[in-house]
Amino acid sequence: MIRLAVRVSGEHAELVLAEMLELAPAGVEELQGEGGTVEYAVYGAPGELPALPDVRAAVGGALVEISTTEIPDDWHERWRQFHRPVLIHAPPPRAGERRRVPDLRVRPPWEAPNTPSACASADARAGAVREIVIDPGQAFGTGGHASTRLCLELLLALAGSEHPAGALLDVGTGSGVLAIAAAGLGFHPVLGLDHERESVDAARQNAAVNGVDIDVRRFDLRRQELPWLSGADGSGEPPVVLANLLRPLLLALADTMPAAPTHLLAGGLLAHEADEIGLAFAERLGMRERERRVSGEWAAMWLSAA
Repeated sequence: MIRLAVRVSGEHAELVLAEMLELAPAGVEELQGEGGTVEYAVYGAPGELPALPDVRAAVGGALVEISTTEIPDDWHERWRQFHRPVLIHAPPPRAGERRRVPDLRVRPPWEAPNTPSACASADARAGAVREIVIDPGQAFGTGGHASTRLCLELLLALAGSEHPAGALLDVGTGSGVLAIAAAGLGFHPVLGLDHERESVDAARQNAAVNGVDIDVRRFDLRRQELPWLSGADGSGEPPVVLANLLRPLLLALADTMPAAPTHLLAGGLLAHEADEIGLAFAERLGMRERERRVSGEWAAMWLSAA
């Protein structure tokens, strides 16, 4: 088994990741490198890996180094060790209220279900924990990446303050983790959209494993109009939209969205891009920023209709 690693400059990481996912849609490992670089890696037999000329063309001027490493026979176990459960805390309840929203624990299928002691936080907060089981080998979105964690945090904040019961669109659903979380929190109906057939299949499988009812369809953001913006159930109430996408696709979404959703959770952003994205949705759709969260170099935003 071979590990093909590509180290790139951090300022171009988001564009490189998009290109790498085109070459290896089954998933890309991401690690922080030295000197502000980011390393992306894919695994496979030599004939299964992307060709080096294709990788160099995808990375372009952002390339720092390409390396290939032969992986020991126990690489499956090593790979599993890289994917650990992630616990996302719900916001604390307001004064005088009981907690309504559970914490989320996202885990791969080989990790054991949670126990109260495993999920108790340092301050011994009482509250339910809802588990989401995601196969990390199928599509992007395991909860381990900062952009996914930030979107889950904002989704919990939204669910805690808005009493979810309406429609929700997850644009660029990947593994389906955000759509699955939303369905478990009470949003209905939930529709996941993705351009990649592998992601559509993975999201459907993960939804079945988690016992939630979501619809998943192939969708080309640059060529198709986003559905449901006139009301998913005939009520005329716009849906909530989740969009854990990279900057170019978020700008395309702002430019093509036929109407403003009730709320938009936008992730996949580098921190310095958040102002630009917020302005794009404000100028065209009149949306206002309610909350922004940052983790390292990544950011996510909660925008609401004015």
